[in-house]
Amino acid sequence: MELSLGSNLGTVLACILSFLAAAFSSAGGVGGGSLYVPILNIVTGLSLKTATSFSTFMVTGGTLSNVLYTLIILRGHEKGGQPLIDCDIAVVSQPCLLLGVSVGVICNVMFPEWLITALFAVFLASATFKTYGTGMKRWRAETAAARRILEGGSAVDHGTGEALLGQKEGDGRRRQWVDFVVLVAIWLCFFVIHLFIGGDGAKGVFNIKPCGVTYWLITVAQIPIAVAFTACIVHQKRKSHTQNSQESDQAISVKSKLEALPVYVFPIAALLTGVMSGLFGIGGGLLLNPVLLQIGVPPKTAASTTMFMVLFCASMSMVQFIILGVDGMVTAIAYAITCFVASIVGLVVIEGAIRRSGRLSLIVFMVAAILALSVVVIAFSGAARVWAEYTSGQYMGFKLPC
Repeated sequence: MELSLGSNLGTVLACILSFLAAAFSSAGGVGGGSLYVPILNIVTGLSLKTATSFSTFMVTGGTLSNVLYTLIILRGHEKGGQPLIDCDIAVVSQPCLLLGVSVGVICNVMFPEWLITALFAVFLASATFKTYGTGMKRWRAETAAARRILEGGSAVDHGTGEALLGQKEGDGRRRQWVDFVVLVAIWLCFFVIHLFIGGDGAKGVFNIKPCGVTYWLITVAQIPIAVAFTACIVHQKRKSHTQNSQESDQAISVKSKLEALPVYVFPIAALLTGVMSGLFGIGGGLLLNPVLLQIGVPPKTAASTTMFMVLFCASMSMVQFIILGVDGMVTAIAYAITCFVASIVGLVVIEGAIRRSGRLSLIVFMVAAILALSVVVIAFSGAARVWAEYTSGQYMGFKLPC
């Protein structure tokens, strides 16, 4: 009876903490997996494998809520009816992001725990400081703009028109649907591959021998698939942007810096983000959002686009776990619903704060705070695992992928 009561209290506490983590993560535009796994593992006592599988449900619930809220609720607040999600960035980056995750998972198996923990701490600490610096620059720019307004001048409204698609509304919507169909096609291709070989803690459904010839042929096939998708998408985007030269001045001002970048910047950034995501065993949102901010994507667009991309990654693992019949499915769905609701709460709160203050830099500071919290939580849990390996005399060197 006492054990059952303790278990129920642990579940309730985990739901409360997950709700707070989901609201916090959604406001910053990251998936939250780096916080969900430690909560489930420490508070409820779930194994790391089960906590990881539950986390995919929670990330999917939170990102789905975020994307729906952005498309349905926030759409009307944007000038010209343009959505905040930049489908150009999403569709160009998604193939390489999924490929990078697969590469990172293999590296995770090969690298020793101490090296992964060290790399994780160094990278996220650096990302925290850079993101904080980006937030401070934007805060100072917003302060200067507000001062000019008070002095009778004018300032560019950074709170609207952040969508990077500058086409006429009808043409923009048509292209967004085409991009969505392409993203679904990419999702299906990589999902079928993962059904064969497994991934993200889930086994394949066809019992292919790990590291056999068939296994490696299917695994390596992800490279030409990702390259082919990316090349075709980039070619089509260049063609459509050349044909469509009529854009509003506001759209041009937002896009000019990004379009000046080489075309391969987003695919390479997505590939490296995916590798690090798979290597560190965390969701891509925590890494992708800071990368987009450093490239120069506006905060709202970076947050919304990141959540859109993470939805495709997380849902792939979730559907795979459903097909395989993960233990505790009802509990996993309950956690997912909790994160779904919490994500809306987080968005409503941050949107209200932005409207009242007129400062989009709040999103950047939120990302920096989540990065800092994730460094502490995961670095300490990783250090604990390293210490346990050391004291038990386990092998702590590099390993083969199989």
